[in-house]
Amino acid sequence: MSELENLQGNWIQTRFEENGVIDPPDAHGGNGAITTIKDDTFAVNLPNGELLLAGHFILDPSTTPRSITWIDSMGDDAGKLLPASYVLEGDSFVFIAGDEGMPRPVEFVTSPGLTLRGFVRCHAG
Repeated sequence: MSELENLQGNWIQTRFEENGVIDPPDAHGGNGAITTIKDDTFAVNLPNGELLLAGHFILDPSTTPRSITWIDSMGDDAGKLLPASYVLEGDSFVFIAGDEGMPRPVEFVTSPGLTLRGFVRCHAG
């Protein structure tokens, strides 16, 4: 199964760090928000269904660490290329993203301009 196939489905956010701060206020959902990945698109919804963020991504699992570029279709970062690295292992998905124009982060520790989000797969049932 490919990385893209492994990423498909619903993911519940369980971890958030931004600019070196653990669990700051989160304008894009916060812990408990659900990210749905379908093909190369994503949507972030609150548990009540309210859409907070959407867009698409470019996956490159050939790099070390593996690379993902997020491109939001709405909000403050709409249309920007946000460089990120990720780890996808079983039912766990973590990424760290930089602001547009920053080098792709290679360590999973935040500092100014970096955002880290962690997720667990949401199984139907």
